[in-house]
Amino acid sequence: MTSARNNQSTVDQSAADIKAGDWIDRYLPASARPYARLARLDRPIGTWLLLFPCWWSIALAAAPGTWPDFRLMILFGLGALVMRGAGCTVNDMIDRDIDAKVARTATRPLASGQLSLSQAWRFLGLQLGIGLVILLQLSWTAIWLGVASLVLVAVYPTMKRITWWPQAFLGLAFNWGALMGWAAMRDELAWAPVLLYAAGIFWTLSYDTIYAHQDKSDDALIGVKSTALRLGAQTKTWLLGFDAAMLVLLVAALAAAGIGWIAYVVVLALAAHLLWQAADVDLDDPRDCLAKFRSNRWIGWILLAGIVLGRLWA
Repeated sequence: MTSARNNQSTVDQSAADIKAGDWIDRYLPASARPYARLARLDRPIGTWLLLFPCWWSIALAAAPGTWPDFRLMILFGLGALVMRGAGCTVNDMIDRDIDAKVARTATRPLASGQLSLSQAWRFLGLQLGIGLVILLQLSWTAIWLGVASLVLVAVYPTMKRITWWPQAFLGLAFNWGALMGWAAMRDELAWAPVLLYAAGIFWTLSYDTIYAHQDKSDDALIGVKSTALRLGAQTKTWLLGFDAAMLVLLVAALAAAGIGWIAYVVVLALAAHLLWQAADVDLDDPRDCLAKFRSNRWIGWILLAGIVLGRLWA
């Protein structure tokens, strides 16, 4: 089985999402490289997309005229790095046989046989242990929310076998930090973080539907479901709908938090980016889909800047 997988990886190397010769190959010892790739350390965009809702919420929960809590931002940054890695580990453990059949994922450590399932279990335990240490530095409300998030982390990888909308479940998991950031700051929840969480879910539906179009041919062949396959030719119309819902809920979250006017100006910049992204993406070009997906980091940075300035100049 391992030999067959390695042969497939060689054949499909040009389509693989793991590229040889990057910083992992140059700077890490050979024994550490598969673990780094299992945690997706070579592709940080996922960590950023997980982290931004946390940072938005921390900034939104700050008192008028003050900066966000930088200690919490660092803790959430470390937590996002570790827990994104843990989520990817769980995903690859469950999907290892499917990944071996898809050109883009065939060279991943478990699919290609570079790591065994038992090694992945041990690595997952290490990541969850580090995550627990970080979680225990937060408020009790945030701690319990963090424990609850493990259900979403565990359930999400199975959704592509059950529903055409696994991207919605990814949104539920990836934006949980919008609740936790506020809870870490104030040890409570309120409408502002709940609305921010809902906005983030629609944001994820938008960017991950674009991402899913990279694999639609392979997914259709092996029976994996996604919004890319479900929406098909109507995808761009749905993207605009997801983006509109995200913006409306975001404005509602900002209003509920009583933030300054500059944050609303920033929302216009977000709207322009999202409109360009939905209109310009070539859903039949995997490279363009990946580029548009990665461009969402600008959404994260722009909104974070808007919330911080809105708090400072409230």
